Amino acid sequence: MTAGFQFDLCKRNQLLESKGVKGVSVTKTGTTIAGLVFKDGVVLGADTRSTSGSTVADKNCEKIHFIAPNIYCCGAGTAADTENVTGMISSSLDLHRYATGRESRVVTAMTMLKSHLFRYQGHVSAALVLGGVDFRGPHLFTVYPHGSTDSLPFCTMGSGSLNAMAVFESGYKDNLTREEAVELVANAIKAGIYNDLGSGSNVDICVITKGHVDYLRNHEYLQGKTYQRRQPVVYQKGTTAITKESLVSLSDLTIQDGDATAMDTS
Repeated sequence: MTAGFQFDLCKRNQLLESKGVKGVSVTKTGTTIAGLVFKDGVVLGADTRSTSGSTVADKNCEKIHFIAPNIYCCGAGTAADTENVTGMISSSLDLHRYATGRESRVVTAMTMLKSHLFRYQGHVSAALVLGGVDFRGPHLFTVYPHGSTDSLPFCTMGSGSLNAMAVFESGYKDNLTREEAVELVANAIKAGIYNDLGSGSNVDICVITKGHVDYLRNHEYLQGKTYQRRQPVVYQKGTTAITKESLVSLSDLTIQDGDATAMDTS
């Protein structure tokens, strides 16, 4: 077998399309999720906009999911896939803790997630940022829908990831304090919200340290109403132009089968 890229599948796809078989369409999803490792733990962040195509389905959904008491996970992609995959792994780790009596390791959660996603070859659309603190210290992983993973000091995923990464690359440094880390993650999520139409609404933050978790739901509200409509609304006379006017006297009306009609008096 010769080395190099094989174009057999491209020819097969062209043949199928010529016979009327529809190709696989790409689904556009919208989210900005991010995480970074600071001096004492891990900070995860996410926006709260859920979209269905170009429609905003939910303005304040939760994208940071519970995995274990010391592990949380941000999800991007298809909402049902991220909810079910993280819930399944959380349940498995719960049983593992009951059987062993030991705290869950972050690398264990990562291995279980990547094994499940690799099995489905990307058809389970869950892109995840996994963070937690165990006996070996803080850990941060990215898990892609096809099952590949990275271990990084800071990372972003989702349609707003490039905007968030620009903030991280300009502001990240080693041994950040908790306050600096929370502010940097919030700014990264806001960059995604302001520059990506698939991301929006508010900023959720989750701070994980040894033996403690702070889930800061709606840490920042960004999409409040900017215009309060007055009640009742009063419009000036002449706001709407009148092109035709007809006056009918009440005495000229007759009631027939519940409908009012005007009599012909001519």
